[in-house]
Amino acid sequence: MRRPMPLGPQLLALQALIVLSCVVLAGFAAVSLQQRQIRQAYGDQMMAVARNAATLPDVVEAYEQPGGPGDDLQDLATLLQQASKVSFVVFLDRDGIRLSHPDPELIGSPSTTSAAEVLRGEEFLGTQTGTLGPSLRAKVPVRDASDRILGAVSVGIVESELDDDFTEDVPWLAAWLGGAAVLGSAGSYLLTRLVRRRIMGLEPDEIARLLQAREAMLHGIREGVLAVDERGRVVLVNDEACRLLDLDGTDGALSGRSAADVLDPAALELLEADDDAVDAPLLVGERVLLASRTPALVHGRRVGRVLTVRDRTELSGAVRELDGQRSLTTTLRAQAHEFSNQLHVLQGLLELGRTADAVALIDRLGGGGRLLSGAGLGGVEDASVSALLMAKAALARERGAELVVSPVTRVPEGAGDDVVTVLGNLVGNALDAAGQGGRVLVDVRALGPDGRWVVTVDDDGPGVPEALREQVFRVGVTTKAGGDGRHGQGIGLALVARVAARRGGSAAVTRSEMGGARFEVVLGGGTVRPSSSSELAGAGA
Repeated sequence: MRRPMPLGPQLLALQALIVLSCVVLAGFAAVSLQQRQIRQAYGDQMMAVARNAATLPDVVEAYEQPGGPGDDLQDLATLLQQASKVSFVVFLDRDGIRLSHPDPELIGSPSTTSAAEVLRGEEFLGTQTGTLGPSLRAKVPVRDASDRILGAVSVGIVESELDDDFTEDVPWLAAWLGGAAVLGSAGSYLLTRLVRRRIMGLEPDEIARLLQAREAMLHGIREGVLAVDERGRVVLVNDEACRLLDLDGTDGALSGRSAADVLDPAALELLEADDDAVDAPLLVGERVLLASRTPALVHGRRVGRVLTVRDRTELSGAVRELDGQRSLTTTLRAQAHEFSNQLHVLQGLLELGRTADAVALIDRLGGGGRLLSGAGLGGVEDASVSALLMAKAALARERGAELVVSPVTRVPEGAGDDVVTVLGNLVGNALDAAGQGGRVLVDVRALGPDGRWVVTVDDDGPGVPEALREQVFRVGVTTKAGGDGRHGQGIGLALVARVAARRGGSAAVTRSEMGGARFEVVLGGGTVRPSSSSELAGAGA
């Protein structure tokens, strides 16, 4: 296949053609204008000479002589012709007969061009062909003092002299046009080099292939990518970023818009921060993301910022579930080992015949093997909630804390992921707040068949200061010791609040009767009668 002409020569040839075309057209226009101006100038000159000649007193006296003008008009015509530098000055009588002429032999002969209109009192300016050839001439009637027409005067210059005058200006005009063409071509060459440098020497087909590859890679990767320029306008966003960041639109629709108009406040704050970020937790809606922010550099100069995000929601849920299963397995293994040791002790006491001591040992061990205090999981039918509470109970026991489930807790099958999300975050925070030797009370109830729930968690920890009770549900706000809202802290309660808001419910924190904090979350709307801590304590008191 024949390779297309490179972009550089194409641009240079096209621009040179444009410049030359413009120069040629401008040259024709300039030549036409110059020629018109020369003819107009000479026409004005001819008319002025003719009018002056027609009004000279000597001319009028010569016409009024009783015996005719004689040679006086010929002498006056010769003098006017030399003084005005015209080709001829011809006087005519009322019958159109020449009274003067550059060729004396033609004096007395009729004019070869019509003068009837002039002899009727009109003036004429135009090109006519006479005995001297084509000429630009002006004709004016000669009048006496009473305005009676005595004859006419014709003043002209042959066309050859006009052409000679015009050709004298052509070299200068050609030189200017040639200079303009050279300057235009030089400018075209410099512009071509500039364009080539701006596009890094790439050809159009190479640019097209790069663009296609960019679009394929950008929209095919599993991470979200969003880039903004230094003025905060979106210049690039892929499909995954639109999905993860809940952006309404596509790359083409979002490009050029301000990032402040399209991004979630938390994402915008992370994007506009000065320092770099790697795998920083980001909560957008109810989706937990890992976000990284890096500067966009071109030749060492920052031209914008790039935000990459990936979904951590499913990964976080799987990791939490795996951690819970591991904790539960470890606890059960430890309890099995402990129970085996206790059986050995019991067997030894029985072999020694110390029945009373064996009975006392059994009494002491009667309630030690339960993971959950209170009524246990009798009212929890949903497998996900049951597994979650078992895992949290194992975690509490490892920390030396106690997890109590209200005897009135009722969780039928199919509670849903929202209940698990809310319960997991609230119980985890409550265990952190209660610490070693602390106590956590849990109550979960379905309000009715329409899918409404209320989740209440009490603890005996330090509680939440009243000034922070509204702010604690915001992203990045935490009451944990040493917490700064980064590295994943300050997200759990914000996620709980967003789940509740989506379900048309609410999330609130108050002071618990146990001395710590009470978190009460309503899912699905409706109002809830606040339950007391003593009711939650129930069987675990």
